[in-house]
Amino acid sequence: MILQNRSVLLVILGFLVICKSQANVHYYDFVLKEKNFTKLCSTKSLLAVNDSFPGPTIRVQKGDTAFVTVHNQGRYGVTIHWHGVREPRDPWSDGPENITQCPIQPGTSFTQKVAFTSEEGTLWWHPHSSWTRATVHGAIVILPANGTSYPFPEPYGQETLIIGEWYKGDVMQIINSALATGGEPNASDAYTINGQPGDLYNCSRETTYHVLVDYGKTYLFRIINAAMNEELFFGVANHNLTVVGIDASYTKPLNTNFIMITPGQTMDVLVTANQPKGLYYIAATPFYDGSAMYDNSTTTAILQYSGNYTPSSSIPIPILPAVNDSVTVFDFTKSLRGLASHDRPANVPTNVTRKIYMTVSMNELPCQNPNGSCLGPNGTRVASSLNNISFQIPQINILQAYYWNISGVFSEDFPDQPPFFFNFTGDTGSNTLIASTGTRALMFDYNEVVELVWQGTSILTAENHAMHLHGFSFFVVGLGTGNFNNVTDPKSYNLIDPPEVNTIGLPKNGWLAMRFVANNPGVWYMHCHLERHTSWGMDTVLIVRDGGTDFIGTLLVICKMIYQIRCKVFDYWSISVPMRENTKGKHKFLL
Repeated sequence: MILQNRSVLLVILGFLVICKSQANVHYYDFVLKEKNFTKLCSTKSLLAVNDSFPGPTIRVQKGDTAFVTVHNQGRYGVTIHWHGVREPRDPWSDGPENITQCPIQPGTSFTQKVAFTSEEGTLWWHPHSSWTRATVHGAIVILPANGTSYPFPEPYGQETLIIGEWYKGDVMQIINSALATGGEPNASDAYTINGQPGDLYNCSRETTYHVLVDYGKTYLFRIINAAMNEELFFGVANHNLTVVGIDASYTKPLNTNFIMITPGQTMDVLVTANQPKGLYYIAATPFYDGSAMYDNSTTTAILQYSGNYTPSSSIPIPILPAVNDSVTVFDFTKSLRGLASHDRPANVPTNVTRKIYMTVSMNELPCQNPNGSCLGPNGTRVASSLNNISFQIPQINILQAYYWNISGVFSEDFPDQPPFFFNFTGDTGSNTLIASTGTRALMFDYNEVVELVWQGTSILTAENHAMHLHGFSFFVVGLGTGNFNNVTDPKSYNLIDPPEVNTIGLPKNGWLAMRFVANNPGVWYMHCHLERHTSWGMDTVLIVRDGGTDFIGTLLVICKMIYQIRCKVFDYWSISVPMRENTKGKHKFLL
């Protein structure tokens, strides 16, 4: 398709020039390939970016744009997702496989535009292709724009701490085997901080990660939970933490001696080095209140004071809550507050036009093995669902099907309420153990004001869930235990200073109310960030229709046209052009 209208072309060029003149543009090359790493007394080959685990950090300022060219030299098709980046009106850069794009095939390259608009703080990037994010991930640091500053005193230094999981086995084989047998995947063998398990694991003492600090100085710790399947407690021995940001949004300072951080979440925490000079353990331990297998071990790093002193013979370790302490986790989550200052107001939606009730459940599905027996409960397959629908990822990406009107890929009939008896002042019904399956989408008109209540259930087993929404940040206006009461519970909503997040822990057998404005047209993935739950079907897509034919609406139409052209170009490129040399700075695809 060729753009023939000169005035429209001038609008596009003018719009791009204005955008580029207001902020910086950055270029990154990510080379994915297999590399050997040695941990826990053994060596394995794993997929990594630029030969590092974790991968490189993207460092920008608020308002900047980055173009990242992914060169896939691995064995599997992959996609990269910019977790927490809203990507306004640009869902085709969001990344989830067969949701908004096809996987980047081995031996090909693909360039994505990452626009940082309203985000400020810490986010991260990772694949959205099966379990490849176990080893492929890295931090995104978004500094304040020029002429602005943090809403707290400038820290003396900053440190990014990425908590991950280490598997001795091949992660792709682990999940593929679990899906084939219908059972649970193997738990990890260790947790890591910046790629290192720490002192408490075999063969790991010499590589323990150290954070060097000066006495009396305050540091900003950017903490990312990149673990696959576990929520984690985090603390620093004998040091208080002050939470000042979550998911690239500032919060009212929260003083605490620990945090609980779900997979996908990021937290910005101030730590003041005000203890006697020495060594202190930084530690992360699992929080798990379910019944599945989990890795019950502790990863450590070391906070090390600079200067001359004689270290103690033993290093103090933080005292963290018990592994199943749901009450403490609930209290911590409920204590989080958005900054809601004069300079950074909380624009909480109040005039709700669309209410959605969504159950979050563990389920079963019939066994499909030829021998008729699976490793799930009573010979079934383990499954999970939203509103009792276990999501099936299609072979054609949903964004392409939506914009090109390809039928048979997904259906627009995801229910606004559970499609079974659910008494919001009582219990779930007993007829919901076997979930239905399908690729069904929630449809929204542009600018709808949405309130979505997630309700945890105990249909198969109950546990905390790390719920994540692409394309938006949302306000957590309510949180409670037990079943949601749609008459009394809204009276307790916090509409003044709720935290604004993209990922949040839904309490075990509890509820969580969130609000957002559907002002970002496109196809957006919503799922639990516990990877095993996503693999089992605890996900869906939100589709926000285009707005009117004003200036923004015109740009949306233009973007759709450019997207169609670009898809065809990149389809040809991926199939026909072999791997190119690394030519950093020369890949400048604007959309």
